[in-house]
Amino acid sequence: MTSATTAASSPATGQPAEQSPEPGARPRRLLDWRIRFGVLALVWGFSFLFIKVGTEAFAPLYVTLGRMLFGTAVLLAVVVAKRERLPRGARVWGHLAVAAFFLNALPFSLFAYAETTIPSTLAGICNAASPLWGMVVAVAVVSDDRPTRQRVAGLGLGFAGVLIVLGAWQGFSGQDPVGTALALTASLSYAIGWAYVRRTLAGTGNSHLAMSSGQLLLGTVQLAVAAPLAAPAPGSYPVLPLLSVLALGALGTGVAFLIQYGLVDEVGPTTAMMVTYFVPVIATAAGVLILGEHLDWNTPVGALIILVGAALTQRR
Repeated sequence: MTSATTAASSPATGQPAEQSPEPGARPRRLLDWRIRFGVLALVWGFSFLFIKVGTEAFAPLYVTLGRMLFGTAVLLAVVVAKRERLPRGARVWGHLAVAAFFLNALPFSLFAYAETTIPSTLAGICNAASPLWGMVVAVAVVSDDRPTRQRVAGLGLGFAGVLIVLGAWQGFSGQDPVGTALALTASLSYAIGWAYVRRTLAGTGNSHLAMSSGQLLLGTVQLAVAAPLAAPAPGSYPVLPLLSVLALGALGTGVAFLIQYGLVDEVGPTTAMMVTYFVPVIATAAGVLILGEHLDWNTPVGALIILVGAALTQRR
């Protein structure tokens, strides 16, 4: 987020996914990057299960508020431990507020609302459409970003995969159209946020960790204002949903970002971003095996087509 080479954000967390490595020797890692890559894919994949369990007891905006609160706590703790400073300047904080809305508060809330009516498997697959939306937004706002035939083909293939997942030939039967639209809008929100960040927050001179911590902090404030207006505060806190929200925030947002940042620094953004293609697979497996969600043949077939299309749109 702080570098001019920042190119994208992670759909699973709304955190910047590409960042130039900081100068100097890289620290020695306790775990091989492949192990951390696998852990990151698992955490992000299970995030949709955590959302589903959380919304069984709490209103969607309170699930998102808890997610933001616990995720922010993790990042701020690391900021304090590293003795870093949060960004300064009204302009930077203003842009961070917009980024927090489009990359965190809005998409996280939309996914939470969506999963009150659609399976977590479908939400995870809709999340995979983010790179497709990203290409559409990039072409719309970046005049010199001319799509190649291959990328246009990937876009068409990806959205054809979405129609297959939804069973378009049978009138979208079996899927809630409103919930599905909310999940797809969430993935669009990520794309809009990424484009905004690239145009406004590159080269601020602040560290990647400090910028992302400030972004999550602002997103938490936004949800703290919005949640009480949408629904009354929870009257009880069942253990399993509460633990799910805690895991969603602390692991799926806070710790996951730290793992991702380390991967980008060690193996580069291109390799680190490959984790995105494992997330819907894990989300689907978790939903079916743990939550007992039904899976028709068209769901995995369509998801595979979406991932292939998304991969093509990312090739230059």
